Amino acid sequence: MAKTPERALELMETVWPAALARVKEEVADMQAIADAEGAGITIEPWDYRYYAEKVRKAKYDLDSDEVKQYLQLDKLREAMFFVAGELFDFTFNPVPEGSVPVFHEDVRVWEVSKKTSGDLVGLWYLDPYARTGKRSGAWATTYRGHETFDGKKTVLGSNNSNFIKGAPGEAVLVSWDDASTLFHEFGHALHYLSSSVAYPTLNGGVRDYTEFQSQLLERWLLTDEVIDRFLVHHETGDPIPDELVAKIKKAKAFNQGFATTEYLACALMDMKYHMMDPAGLDVDAFERAALTELRMPDEIPMRHRSPQFGHIFNNENYAAGYYGYIWADVLTADAAEAFQQAPGGFYDKDMANKLVENLFTVRNAVDPAEAYRTFRGRDPEMEALMRDRGFPIPRRQESAVVQGSDAGE
Repeated sequence: MAKTPERALELMETVWPAALARVKEEVADMQAIADAEGAGITIEPWDYRYYAEKVRKAKYDLDSDEVKQYLQLDKLREAMFFVAGELFDFTFNPVPEGSVPVFHEDVRVWEVSKKTSGDLVGLWYLDPYARTGKRSGAWATTYRGHETFDGKKTVLGSNNSNFIKGAPGEAVLVSWDDASTLFHEFGHALHYLSSSVAYPTLNGGVRDYTEFQSQLLERWLLTDEVIDRFLVHHETGDPIPDELVAKIKKAKAFNQGFATTEYLACALMDMKYHMMDPAGLDVDAFERAALTELRMPDEIPMRHRSPQFGHIFNNENYAAGYYGYIWADVLTADAAEAFQQAPGGFYDKDMANKLVENLFTVRNAVDPAEAYRTFRGRDPEMEALMRDRGFPIPRRQESAVVQGSDAGE
């Protein structure tokens, strides 16, 4: 969507100063706690996460272990199915065990259909637990995508995680971050399950757009409908207390200085490598000089140092494309505000139809910038991202960050 390195840099360099300013505030908060404890230290990179958790508890009184008691894996899966039904008209029915081949006994399969018509969409596989030999992390994938070019083919897709399997009958509890990731990856699943394209080659997408659908779906985890129905205590069945929900919402922008800076440093370095002449490159010297020019905080390291930044060197999916997450974040924040302002909020039917028809079903058959304009009625505005992260909004004349990025440019 960005089309040129300069457009991507414009976005990142606009967000960067606000992120640096927030890092100073976060470090000051952590240093105050360290000083009060008599630790006798100056905050260093290896202290950041440890003292950030202390700040979280001090400023927001939010205990992640307490939150975890209300986040059951099975209930979260039901919540995702609920959201898919309300927004996408999907229904998920479990396939009888043994009727569909699976690659491991832990894998479960659901048949996905349209609620109103009963039309089959495809099969959705869930592989939730860690095991020896399984890659780490969480991801979504398709074994077969939708197409009608040579006869209709329905979707075969999966979501995969690495939760620790509990004892029989024991609830699997996850952290808030893991719950968000679960919704995130399900957003990818809804993207490929929604496909209406004729040609298999149109089931892909450009890097700075394909994360948008998944990042947006994370927003439904904090909707009242999900909280009231599915976030219940794993032992008592009591709903999550209102005061705990209020703390979670209040802490939403917590540590955004660290999160934004750690990521953006890598994205900026990626683009700098892309725009330079590599002849005679001294990687270490170049990285140090670039980070000095960026005024990279001493307390935060890059998420990926250059020699092991596999995203940008292993293949062309991420090469000069690591900025795509912040670009997609702009779309996400802007689209979320569209739902917030709609009469029915996050479950507004008209807004949901616009979302599905314009930004999910078309996959890569329509230029993403044009598709977003059709959904929103305008280009996305970066101010939504700044508000979402609790950053001050910079003064500038041009607020839309993807204005005029048609495919014909």
